[in-house]
Amino acid sequence: MPSADRIAKYEAALTFAQRQVQALIERSPDFFPIYTTGGRWHHAGERWTDWTGGFLVGMMWQFHRRTGERAWRERAEHYARLLEHRQHDTEVHDLGFVFLNAYRPWYELTGDRQLLQVIIQAGRTLAQRYQPKGRYLCSFIGPHSLFIDIMMNVPLIQYAANETLDADLARVAVAHCRTTRDCLVRIDGSVAHEGIFDTQTGKFLCQSTHQGLHAESAWARGLAWSLYGYSQMYGLCQAEEFREVAQRNAQYWIDHLPVDHVPWWDFHADLTLPPPRGAQKESSAAAIAASGLLDLARHAASPVLAQQYRAVACNMLDALVDPAYLAMTTPGWEGILKHGVYHTEKGLGVDESVMWGEYFFVEALTRVVLEPWESQDS
Repeated sequence: MPSADRIAKYEAALTFAQRQVQALIERSPDFFPIYTTGGRWHHAGERWTDWTGGFLVGMMWQFHRRTGERAWRERAEHYARLLEHRQHDTEVHDLGFVFLNAYRPWYELTGDRQLLQVIIQAGRTLAQRYQPKGRYLCSFIGPHSLFIDIMMNVPLIQYAANETLDADLARVAVAHCRTTRDCLVRIDGSVAHEGIFDTQTGKFLCQSTHQGLHAESAWARGLAWSLYGYSQMYGLCQAEEFREVAQRNAQYWIDHLPVDHVPWWDFHADLTLPPPRGAQKESSAAAIAASGLLDLARHAASPVLAQQYRAVACNMLDALVDPAYLAMTTPGWEGILKHGVYHTEKGLGVDESVMWGEYFFVEALTRVVLEPWESQDS
């Protein structure tokens, strides 16, 4: 069980997170930020792609879950409605990030079938990215491109399949996970960011990257996406092959995590070089992995593994609630977590707050604070 002191620190961090989100929505109503510049959310920087709206709504749902305050539910519902049109968005591969965080909590709270229909439609829209010859969902880059990030979005398709008993949707979700495993997940549990395919034949050509150090490196956030995504897929379809991948990812993470419990932006980064391509920490990857490990602990193959996953997750959260990462004592900083990274190569959101880091930090803390420890064992 977490100690009383640990819980108190996590509660204080969550209270601070609520204040920061409250200030954001008062300062910039109906605005969905992606990353800060100089610690401030509202700027004119490049988006690269529009994929993060669900994280702001998701934090509101987490705050409502923890506090029971009606105001947070009303805000979550309002901001979710602003995203509803995206159930038909065929331009991105990120609809899981949007609708699993904005609409799934709403539906599961109310049982409103109209909300479920939005989720199902979003899942069907995402499934349109399926490339039958290669058996994968393509990234927004193009039909030749498979991103590891999509592992955190494919659970939307599986969720829709479970709710509709649509075997074709389930087939797409499972096939994508298998292709990702075979082409992007390495034997040691590390992952590539991208896979390139021949669109005429479906043949896998090579690993590549947009955000990692190089094609053969281990981009930290990508590994966290894979770990958590495969854990979610196991939870939705109970396929042992997916739990095995998540546990392999988790072992690589644990074996290569620095002693301060927060990863560098890429596990292969040359730490003799300065940021951003050298010694740059990545708090958002730590937050994602912490919540992913807590999720995986519920499905772990043994109580020993479950205990290890929870311990590592809490060690990372302990680091993130320290003032070195938590912006509580940083005047003028509008985000929650400092030292996150969006896109190193493009110079976007490097050493800043990033919206997914905020969300998964809040989600992980809320898991520890609210979920009985002993019930997290499988």
